[in-house]
Amino acid sequence: MRTGYDLELVHLTKRYGNTVAVRDLNHVFVKGSYVCLLGPSGCGKSSTLRMIAGHEEVSEGAIVLDGHDISAMAPAQRGTAMMFQNYALFPHLSVRDNVAFSLRMKGVDRATRHARANTLLELVDMTAYADRLPAQLSGGQQQRVALARALVTQPKVLLLDEPLSALDPFLRIRMRAELKKLQRELGITFIHVTHGQDEALALADEIVVMNNAVIEQAGPARAVWATPNTEFVARFIGGHNVITLPGGKATVRADAVALADTGLPATVTAVEYQGASVAVTTQTEAGDEVLALLPEEQFFHSPKSPGDAVRLAWDEGRLHRLRA
Repeated sequence: MRTGYDLELVHLTKRYGNTVAVRDLNHVFVKGSYVCLLGPSGCGKSSTLRMIAGHEEVSEGAIVLDGHDISAMAPAQRGTAMMFQNYALFPHLSVRDNVAFSLRMKGVDRATRHARANTLLELVDMTAYADRLPAQLSGGQQQRVALARALVTQPKVLLLDEPLSALDPFLRIRMRAELKKLQRELGITFIHVTHGQDEALALADEIVVMNNAVIEQAGPARAVWATPNTEFVARFIGGHNVITLPGGKATVRADAVALADTGLPATVTAVEYQGASVAVTTQTEAGDEVLALLPEEQFFHSPKSPGDAVRLAWDEGRLHRLRA
């Protein structure tokens, strides 16, 4: 029996007129886990997040947090907090007052709300900036303030809508580590929407892959990456080749494909040097594109060029059959 604040989606559906944005989702987010909702634009992941937050009405179904259906409650009553993609900070308020804002709305006295805001600013390493205005901060600093502001109400679940998309690549990687560390320290559930596979793999205890308004696959990050259920998941999560076999399709990871003396005949179509490895793209006689990711030393021992005929081989144990 699990205890605490599990969040459960029960037949959750969202319609905009005749368009179904989210179709009959059933899923349990386990308390204290870091979950990434992953999928292409328009798959329904942001609509799902906004329904959990209360910023979007539920068409059908329920959202159950800690045993209570919260789907008809106002956002502030739910026990969830949302951090927006654009940070949405108030330009005329200091960093401290931005963080304390929702407590001010609840009528908390100034000394108490400032003390709580100061604690949160310490948590996100922004104490030195408490008296500045948002315009005086960098993008990464604004993001930390937005995070502190979302956490000030002590939510049971923190919802993050593509929180890293506005940051440059180096800062994005640094903030990923900080988000993960923060989630572990706080022990609350984080649900993070992204279309970046690397971001989901780096952060998530559980990845929920969405496509066409439904959940295509959900599970531990490593399991989703290593054993995709469908061709869509295999292609979207990356690093996999989808190969046509008698009786169906299978995946084999690019790093499991070797160039050998015997195996599947193919023609090299592209070669890309990537430093530690070389990506060799080939096409089989059946028309499948197969990528082989070869160690740099191995490739240059016997280099290949576009147009060369090769044979592809892999350990049979590395082949993973897909569901039809």
